Amino acid sequence: MKNPFRSTRIFFVEMIDELKKAAWPTRIELRDSTIVVIVAALILGLFTSISDFSLFQVVNLFTSLVS
Repeated sequence: MKNPFRSTRIFFVEMIDELKKAAWPTRIELRDSTIVVIVAALILGLFTSISDFSLFQVVNLFTSLVS
């Protein structure tokens, strides 16, 4: 029967080896990427808000014309 603790230990050793090979961002790269994500989220939120407001006004106009 296979020892589950040995398999788990091998998994964690291999995982740590792979994480050491990964290219981690520097503090400046991380800050810049975070700023880009925040600005993009704000722009997308603004676009969504404007689109929602515009479509609401168009639907409101058409429903007021029909009534």
